[in-house]
Parts: sequence; C-alpha cells; structure tokens
Amino acid sequence: QVQLVESGGGLVQAGGSLRLSCAASGITFSTYAMGWFRQAPGKERDFVAAIGRSAGSTVYADSVKGRFTISRDNAKKMVYLHMNTLKPEDTAVYYCAARRFGTVQTGAGTYDYWGQGTQVTVSS
Repeated sequence: QVQLVESGGGLVQAGGSLRLSCAASGITFSTYAMGWFRQAPGKERDFVAAIGRSAGSTVYADSVKGRFTISRDNAKKMVYLHMNTLKPEDTAVYYCAARRFGTVQTGAGTYDYWGQGTQVTVSS
C-alpha cells in the first residue's frame, strides 16, 4: 500500500520560513520523481517544485523560484520543501506527489500517488 504523509505545515508570519516533509512508503522511492503542489481555497492545484529520482534535476514554479528549495533523502524515503521568505499568497494546502517515471514533470496529471496534504497559512 502506497502512502505519502506530509508534515511540517502551520501558521507563520510573512517573511518567515517552514520546512515541509513527506514520508513515502510502499514504493521503490529511489526510482520515483517527487513533486510538491499546492491548492488555495477556490483555486486549482498548482505545481510548486519537483525533483528527479537522483536529485540531479529540480524544477520550480516561477512564483517560488529563489525562495523554495526541494530536496530528497533516498535512504530515508523522504522529500522536503524548504520555504523561505513566505508571503500571504503562499497560503494553501501543500501536497506531496510521486511519479513512477523518474523524470521531473510539472503537470499534476503525470503523478501517480498523492498525500493528504498539509496546511500552510502565512499571515501578513
């Protein structure tokens, strides 16, 4: 049974930082590309960042480039999203996703498994 479990969300003031974590089980983690997406109330689920299976390639949404960093630890089956200089517009539920083929992709439809999400709220 595949499980992706996010943690690390919370309430933070604008300009602050958070680190989201995603623990994976039930998959051969090192062969999967991993991604983070977010969904604000009333909006579609948007791509945030993705990392290839060997961490050799990463891609970011323009809105988070230079502020967020995605990383992974294949030994621990974990993927992280380090978020700095947070803005109120970063407020959303953040989802971890796994893609069976190890190349990075930005489309939500290309991911095979999803976590339940963790809420991030940035106050102004």
